[in-house]
Amino acid sequence: MEKLVACVQKKPGALCRLICFPWAGGGTSQLARWGKLFNDSIEVFCIRLPGRESRLEEPFANDMTSIVNEVTTVLLKELKEKPFAFFAHSFGTYTSLAVALHLKEKYRLEPVHLFLSSAHAPNSAGHLTLKNGTIPDDDDDFLTCMEILGGSYEIPQDEDIRKNMVVTSRADSRVFQTFSFEKTEKNIPFSCDVTYFYGSDDKIYDAQGWQELTCGDASFYQLPGDHFYLLKPSNESFLIKHITRCIENAGL
Repeated sequence: MEKLVACVQKKPGALCRLICFPWAGGGTSQLARWGKLFNDSIEVFCIRLPGRESRLEEPFANDMTSIVNEVTTVLLKELKEKPFAFFAHSFGTYTSLAVALHLKEKYRLEPVHLFLSSAHAPNSAGHLTLKNGTIPDDDDDFLTCMEILGGSYEIPQDEDIRKNMVVTSRADSRVFQTFSFEKTEKNIPFSCDVTYFYGSDDKIYDAQGWQELTCGDASFYQLPGDHFYLLKPSNESFLIKHITRCIENAGL
């Protein structure tokens, strides 16, 4: 499990686990540290995909199915053991959704809450446009495309860091394009509450469709900042407090 999951602070007595799914090209460093910011009732697991950090020598995932199979196989015991919630940002939102759909369909397991960030709802026109787009082979063209389609962010000046980010983000983008979800009128996959966050200065996401994926409540929060608004200390503090309140009010 240590290969797939970063957990900086184990909390055996926690009432709930928050499983975090990073953005395209991202690792576990930012979200895993949330484990030290939550109180003892919430233990944080951050998913580490192949091709980065301690898994640098592994080939990137070829498709979303391989990621879903790894996450569910490795974490199934923990997911059955106690309640869990998902937090996911950008590309990670689709990874988390794919995992949640598989868990519900195959194991009748469901998060107590889905916390989603900066992503089009999968049943929206915006999502289909992004999914069907062409991924440029040229690095500069790819970065431009990412900024247009995936939101604004600061591109690293260091050439090695920049190159690594491009390679990893391109691989994650290809995985994203293998994610498939079709919403029908009678298909409401979840019953848990859903909260969607986004940055005020980011691109506009087609987000209202998230409400159609659950029988539970759906809430929407705009926070100051760009695509990576969640890295600002004030916003991070808001997210920690809000997620804690939602989980503690879930009646675990």
